[in-house]
Order: sequence, then structure tokens, then C-alpha cells
Amino acid sequence: MENFIYLAVALFSVLNPIGTIPIFVGLTQGYTKNERSNVALTASINVCIILLISFFIGQYVLTFFGITINALRIAGGIIITNSGFSLLNGKFSKNKGINKKVEKEIQERQHIALTPLAMPMLAGPGSISLLIAYYKELETSNNMITTVEIISAISAMLAVAILIFIILRSAHYLANILGSSGIVAISRIIGFLTIAIGIQYIISAVLSIIRGI
Repeated sequence: MENFIYLAVALFSVLNPIGTIPIFVGLTQGYTKNERSNVALTASINVCIILLISFFIGQYVLTFFGITINALRIAGGIIITNSGFSLLNGKFSKNKGINKKVEKEIQERQHIALTPLAMPMLAGPGSISLLIAYYKELETSNNMITTVEIISAISAMLAVAILIFIILRSAHYLANILGSSGIVAISRIIGFLTIAIGIQYIISAVLSIIRGI
């Protein structure tokens, strides 16, 4: 249960679906309620698939390229911390690679659930590196990952995907209730937590390197 809560909170903070609300509202302006629901469902499913692939296959990518877990922790920590600072500064869209040119191209597309919603706006480098590092930590601490830990991790990813669907499906409603200031305030709180997670990853890597000297 502890692993489930930790991973679910960490993923939710890094993915930050709350900060995606104004972008989702802008991209789906003119859509019917059913169309918005379909986009939200497809985006959440895509996010879940990306997270699962990152968790189970990411370790093999590290091995293939000869990347150590400490290097991944530091790189992932920097990316996650940078995302957190962007949330605090209100530059979420820019940090996710959504500029005016991209926005224009997006508006001309019929399918936005995979790109840019699922990736890179939600499941980006930060969440991918977080999952790979988490898998390696479990593997290192126990010499192998138990079935309970795998089920717990999968459950956390599914729970976050469900939350993403609920939030995106209610995005237009939430945008009216919270307003731009409310969304910014929540995003900044999440940004603070995201920074803490990123710094913790960097500290863990540095301490591990020092112990190995």
C-alpha cells in the first residue's frame, strides 16, 4: 500500500493533469461533449500504455546504452525539477514543447489524444525516467521485484490514468469553477511537490555515488 501511494502521488505530481486543463479546453473548443469524452478516454489510455512500457521495458534500454541507475536518477531529477519550476513560474505549456507553431499544427489535426495530450504534455521524459528509476530501485533493494510490488505499481499507474480521464472529461466544467487563477494556484502547489521529488532523486544518486567511492 505504501508503494502504491508513493508512486501514485509521484506520478500525479509529475504528470500534472490539473495544469493540462486550460490546454485541453483550448484544443477541444467546439467539440461536442461525447467527442471531448472520447478524447479524454483515449488520452488516458495512451498515457497508461506509455507508463507501462516505460516501467517494464525502460530498464532494458538502460542496459543497452550502458546507462547507470545513478546517471538516470540525476538526469531524471533535473528534468522533473525543471518541470516543477516551470509549473511554479506558470510556463507549463512552454516547458512541454507547446509553442504557437505547434498550437497551430495541433488545431489542424483531427486526433490530439496521443500527440500532444498523452505525449509530451502528460507522459513526458520526467514520468518515464521516474518509472525506470523506480523499477531499478525495487530491483536493487530486493535483488528482484516481487509480484506484490509489480501489482502495486500497475495499480498506481491505472489509478493515475483513471484520474487523468476524470479530470480531462471534466476539464471544461473545472475550468469554469476554478478559473485561470485557481488552476495556476493548484499547478504551483503541484510544482512545488514535483521539485521536491526531482531533488530527492538527485540527492539519492549523489549519496549512492559517495557511498561507492
